[in-house]
Amino acid sequence: MSLYEGVKNKKDKISVIGLGYVGMPLAIAFARVADVVGFDISKEKVQQYLNGKDVTKEVGDEAIQKSTALFTCEEKYIRDCKFHVVAVPTPINADKTPDLKPVIGASKTVGRNLTKGSIVVFESTVYPGVTEEICIPILEKESGLKCGTDFKVGYSPERINPGDKVHRLETIVKVVSGMDEESLEDIAKVYEMVIEAGVHRAESIKVAEAAKVIENSQRDINIAFMNELSIIFNKMGIDTNAVLEAAGTKWNFLKFTPGLVGGHCIGVDPYYLTYKAEEMGYHSQIILSGRKINDDMGKYVAENTVKKMIKANKQINGSKVVIFGVTFKENCPDVRNTKVVDVIKELEEYGIEVKVVDSVADKEDLWHEYRINPCNIEEVKDMDAIIFAVPHEEFKSITFEDIKTMYKTKENVYSEVMNEVAVASEINSLRGDYVLIDVKGMFNRKEAEDRNYLYWRL
Repeated sequence: MSLYEGVKNKKDKISVIGLGYVGMPLAIAFARVADVVGFDISKEKVQQYLNGKDVTKEVGDEAIQKSTALFTCEEKYIRDCKFHVVAVPTPINADKTPDLKPVIGASKTVGRNLTKGSIVVFESTVYPGVTEEICIPILEKESGLKCGTDFKVGYSPERINPGDKVHRLETIVKVVSGMDEESLEDIAKVYEMVIEAGVHRAESIKVAEAAKVIENSQRDINIAFMNELSIIFNKMGIDTNAVLEAAGTKWNFLKFTPGLVGGHCIGVDPYYLTYKAEEMGYHSQIILSGRKINDDMGKYVAENTVKKMIKANKQINGSKVVIFGVTFKENCPDVRNTKVVDVIKELEEYGIEVKVVDSVADKEDLWHEYRINPCNIEEVKDMDAIIFAVPHEEFKSITFEDIKTMYKTKENVYSEVMNEVAVASEINSLRGDYVLIDVKGMFNRKEAEDRNYLYWRL
């Protein structure tokens, strides 16, 4: 009997190692058709799942509460499984080199609990060669088993798009690969149990690894081009959105937009590819150029905010700015590698006090990673500038009238400043000086300017 048949008939179990934005949807999906053990080293996260709380907001509390999957941080339960999926993050170090510690740690965990006849599939984004050159030796050392004889491996790149309720795990074609034809078929058939869109059988593990890492690199480069255009057009006094709208009428124009490129995928994956290229003696030109542009966009947004504030006669040092949205993308709680933090840090360098409004963001991660505590929108008042950085759905109901109540007003200036000459000067500086920075173009530019806003966007 094949391993696929064993999984299908619930004689063999599936383990999912890493219960984050990728692993949790996978565990929930597999649990609908098979026996599943979901493992994570974070006791706090596992406890949240056991309490029926979806910290990823990818599948929802109800799906977790109804799931038959066993969520645990005790690795002994992994030993009961034969089909293992590793879905841990692969971040980068401060020097932009790959940080493989999570995938190495997960390989050791699986290796310690590996039994004969098992298959281990890696989903973590890596550069070509990691699965076979780094992970397999660890699995062999920890288990005492021989790859190809006692167990087999494969690679199936994750394609989860956090916060996207349309392109879900089940509706995205899954690329699968195996170390030989037998493992490829087992892996493909197991995934076909839950992937409605079907699977694509890559010809090798390295091909599948490379396919994943270039998907996000391609997107990163295209967004970098848009960001560079926005810098050029800003100097020319041309609205970038208007240019893209006009150019987009051509059938083959690629519809990318400028923005802050962060997160654990697009802002990270290109460095995995360029790292491997450097090892092979090739220095990337296009990929790294695009990365540099995108990495600098937070600073660029902050600088333009300050320029608008100066134009509005604001006292920069000691001024107040609020930023709406701090996650790496809209409608997603993930704050890993968010470039909004770059905006905050740069503004603080100018002596500006920055508040953040974001009820979507994971507050524990936000504090742990950046020491940021978001405030409620009701607390936002007396601002010198307002930045909409992430277009969460909940922000789309905010009107221009709502926004105006958040600025420093003539009345509170009067109460704060006693000298009549100073009052007159302050009031004069506030006329038509509502500084509004709209990073992703949530608002209509003409409407904003008609309402006396000093408006800027990428």
